[in-house]
Amino acid sequence: MSTDVVVFTRDLRVRDHPALAAAARAGDVVPLFVFDDAILGSRFNAPNRTGFMLESLADLDASLRARGGRLVSRRGAWVTTVLDVAREAGATTIHLSDDVTPFARRRAEHLRAAAERMGVETVVHPGVTVVVPGAVTPANGDHFQVFTPYYHRWQAAPRRTLARLPTAITVPTTVADEPLPALGTLTTGDRSPEVAPGGETAARKLLTSWVQRRLAEYAERHDDLPGDATSHLAPYLRFGCLSPLDVLHTVAGRPGAEPFVRQLCWRDFYAQCLVARPHAAWSDYRRRGDDWNRDDEAFQAWAEGRTGYPVVDAAMRQLRREGFVHNRARMIVASFLTKDLYLDWRLGAAHFLDWLVDGEIANNNLNWQWTAGTGTDTNPHRIFNPTVQGQRFDPAGDYVRRYVPELASVAGGAVHEPWNLPPLERALLDYPEPIVDHRAAVAEYRDRQAELSARRQQSSLSAPRKQSER
Repeated sequence: MSTDVVVFTRDLRVRDHPALAAAARAGDVVPLFVFDDAILGSRFNAPNRTGFMLESLADLDASLRARGGRLVSRRGAWVTTVLDVAREAGATTIHLSDDVTPFARRRAEHLRAAAERMGVETVVHPGVTVVVPGAVTPANGDHFQVFTPYYHRWQAAPRRTLARLPTAITVPTTVADEPLPALGTLTTGDRSPEVAPGGETAARKLLTSWVQRRLAEYAERHDDLPGDATSHLAPYLRFGCLSPLDVLHTVAGRPGAEPFVRQLCWRDFYAQCLVARPHAAWSDYRRRGDDWNRDDEAFQAWAEGRTGYPVVDAAMRQLRREGFVHNRARMIVASFLTKDLYLDWRLGAAHFLDWLVDGEIANNNLNWQWTAGTGTDTNPHRIFNPTVQGQRFDPAGDYVRRYVPELASVAGGAVHEPWNLPPLERALLDYPEPIVDHRAAVAEYRDRQAELSARRQQSSLSAPRKQSER
């Protein structure tokens, strides 16, 4: 009987786990997680995500032990450490789930090459997306650059069968245990006080509850800021506590499923964009040709929720309190940063990654580019008026008052325009004036876009034309 290693990365579950299922079929299994020094030493080692990951790993270990196994954890250089464990176990094959970030793909390729030199096979399995990046492509390109045609093809794409849950897992006794480390040994700083608990157990409980109570009303209420009717499944999908295909199977055919499934497709859409264009992780997917403002004070006001625009400040404080932000609010604050303040989308994307439990490169950064007008949809005129957005999606002001206590005394929708309160009432509020006038900022933004458009047109007209061959 052979021994295989299955390396967990951001697939921290036992249900619908193709890599784990394949390893379990082969014989003995070493379920391995490596705390990669390259990640621990980077800004991506944020307390919210690392803490959530540790909770998810503890839950994964409990699920493996319930089946006779256990999770083996190590810390070090990822490729070297995986190979050390494979050598220790006498393994012939290493299984892992495919991923989409440039870092993860380089790391997996380095593992494959190094394992091959020592006579060990590396097998990469699906499981991070519903449809594997590259499985559907347009006739004239390597990936879809527009969502709607991708969505139509994605709906019709063949789906793999859900992987069978192993009933028994046997780990060789020759592979030593190491307890999971404490959060303080991996990262510094405190977690958000109301961050969601990690783990597959919590994820499945949330999925079941939300589908039963809220899925049917998702289409009508997914933009309702105070109602908070969205699924909150994003952190569990980000760490693979839930398989996205399993989630799709769970909701399929139920009332309200279609708009929610569309969100799963958006996740796959950005994954295939990033695989095709790895540079889009931190560079403009489509270069717009302009220069951003530089204003550290304005950025700090935005990051700390002190802009003077209540719905913007509520969202930024929700981020710090929960490690989560409502999707509608994410678009509002992204628009405010890139349009009202004209600050680089990368600043906002990085700040989100510092706090979001569900922060990951494809979904986070390419959504930021969508709002900034540098992404797959380059519409530069998409601007969210923060006051109108608050009035529309938080009409009674409950969302704002939940996160901005300075405005708790302001009743009803008046909370969205504190500058219009009677002078005495306004003077009693410990709340800042708007750091920018929205109308003036939008006018300036449009002037800059018009100038850029004219400049691009002039450049195109003045570019030398290639003479045709005779």
